[in-house]
Amino acid sequence: MLSDVENAVLAEIDEGGIGRTLLELISVPSVTGSAAESELQHLLAGRLERLGLDVDLWSMDLDALRADPEFPGTEAEREEAWGVVGVTGDGGDGPTFVMQGHVDVVPPGDPDAWDGDPFAPRVVGDVVRGRGACDMKAGLTAHLAALAAIRAAGARLRGRVGVHFVVGEEDGGLGAFGTLRRGHRGDVCVITEPTGGALVTANAGALTFRIAVPGKAAHGSARDQGVSAIDAYVPLHAALARLETERNRDAHPLMAGHPVPYALSVGTVRAGDWASSVPDLLVAEGRLGVRLGEDPAEARAAFERCVAEACAADPWLRGHPATVTWPGGQFASGRLPEGHPLPALIRGAHADAGGAADPRECGAPYGSDLRLYSGAGIPTLQYGPGDIRVAHSAREQVSLAEVAEVARTLAVTVLRTVGTV
Repeated sequence: MLSDVENAVLAEIDEGGIGRTLLELISVPSVTGSAAESELQHLLAGRLERLGLDVDLWSMDLDALRADPEFPGTEAEREEAWGVVGVTGDGGDGPTFVMQGHVDVVPPGDPDAWDGDPFAPRVVGDVVRGRGACDMKAGLTAHLAALAAIRAAGARLRGRVGVHFVVGEEDGGLGAFGTLRRGHRGDVCVITEPTGGALVTANAGALTFRIAVPGKAAHGSARDQGVSAIDAYVPLHAALARLETERNRDAHPLMAGHPVPYALSVGTVRAGDWASSVPDLLVAEGRLGVRLGEDPAEARAAFERCVAEACAADPWLRGHPATVTWPGGQFASGRLPEGHPLPALIRGAHADAGGAADPRECGAPYGSDLRLYSGAGIPTLQYGPGDIRVAHSAREQVSLAEVAEVARTLAVTVLRTVGTV
């Protein structure tokens, strides 16, 4: 089933090199918006240059991007953002295959929850542990390993491979947005988010919301003279729970495996500034799941209508309504066009490269860069090593064997997509 070129490329997959690369990438604490995020982009640009790719490394014009009416939003403060794209230079008239991954990671949280420094990766048998291990430095490593094997085997490509390493995915998609706005494109795209080897062909969206709930301040000993913003928020919280139930009825079949595919979650609640005062303001922030194919404007309108109706039914909020704003990341949903051949191509490459179980196709309940690439007319899916259930936690880890399996599948998929000469 494998061609001579494909066999030669698979023979060059360097499993030892995969481990060394992954450890190096985890060791850079590239938290979203930090200086280390930029540091890692420069490190990866050097890697791509050494692999013989034509590299575009540029400082993004943040003011221009933020002024764009389609800007996806951000949450982390930042002074700079770097884009990195590498393109193989030997292609001619064939298609361009994009391999994409984000370099940023979420903060490690409570240091006591970790077994040591989150950015000092630990290897236990076949497993690498540390912040970013699966989300998604394992995916970046798989890209580099596939490219290195193609180069080492001397394969001559008819088309091109474009590697897009992006910042800011975790808080909205700034890096992908800026990369696409710079004009970098392709015919298909694979994002190596941690999918456990599944083919994620659709993403729900996620919109960050903020609700400001007014109260009336008073001394705590005379609380009957005030109105607690905490008490005022309670009926709103119940209304949001009902809205979540309503929005999750009759979910798309791709999302059927998730108990709550379009979650509505309140992540932070802040109220009061003194223990013996009745709080006059509560601010709740969270995320609203966007259904597949739903216009984010419609999702916002449904949320705002829910809050307005709850306020109208409450004696205090009727005259002092809560206000809703939409800061931070704004993820629309996204989907690979139905019937596109890319999933079948990856399944075939996976099987021929010695992969185990046949990759299943499914949707994911979280937002990602998939929606930006698919929105730009580039058929895109997610396929990568690692389990999303341990991402963003102190249990984050990935199997090196799984990284190597994804690298082998990607290498064969690339060869069959762009062609060889």
